[in-house]
Amino acid sequence: MEPKAYLLKEFIEITGAGQDDLELWEKLKLIKPIGYTEEKVAFYSHETLKQVKDIQKLIDLGYQPEDIQKIIKKIGLPNKDKKPNNKLKKGQFLTVGQLAEKVDVSPRTLKHWEDKGILIADMRSEGGFRMYAEYYVYICKLILDLQLFGYSLDEIKTISDHFRDFIIIQEEITTFPKSDTAEKLKVMDDEIVRLLDKTGLLKQGIQRWEDLVKKKKKELSALKNQNLKREEPEVGADNA
Repeated sequence: MEPKAYLLKEFIEITGAGQDDLELWEKLKLIKPIGYTEEKVAFYSHETLKQVKDIQKLIDLGYQPEDIQKIIKKIGLPNKDKKPNNKLKKGQFLTVGQLAEKVDVSPRTLKHWEDKGILIADMRSEGGFRMYAEYYVYICKLILDLQLFGYSLDEIKTISDHFRDFIIIQEEITTFPKSDTAEKLKVMDDEIVRLLDKTGLLKQGIQRWEDLVKKKKKELSALKNQNLKREEPEVGADNA
């Protein structure tokens, strides 16, 4: 399941904090958004939600935000969950509609790719909005390319799984056992070789079609000129 996140409006409703309070706390670096939508609307993580609740408790005890800033610098906020949430990455995020517009496909197409497991949202807001990191624009264009190459959606699903494993391994080499990592990397390498072979054949085919089209375009131009030079029969000549 993708990590949970909260849009600014949702975050305010859940925490009861005012927007001015959040802006002040962000200015004092007590909290910070995990990312932003394309319209610059802030997103907050579940971890930030807990931080806000801790800040509110200290304010209820009579501390001012500036005092809390000093406390955080010295000892930090109390946090029972010592394990950081590494799944939520900072950056800009897109809704399904925005991603569809950038890739020039319908939201229904993206939904179909999701159902196939080809796409997996980076996070989902409390209101159910699926959000994707900006790099998904590039990934979706690669999916369209693979479809042009004749790959089925099941084959593309396999490639997307390899791609996700690659990102995980690249970010943390110890995520999987050593033997599993070696096997995954070997499978990825084999798939790259297979794809290179296929793209090589496609390049040859494209070159043949380019040569054919260029040749036929010249022949069409010659035929058009030849047709223009034809003399029209005189009116009534057939009745003479």
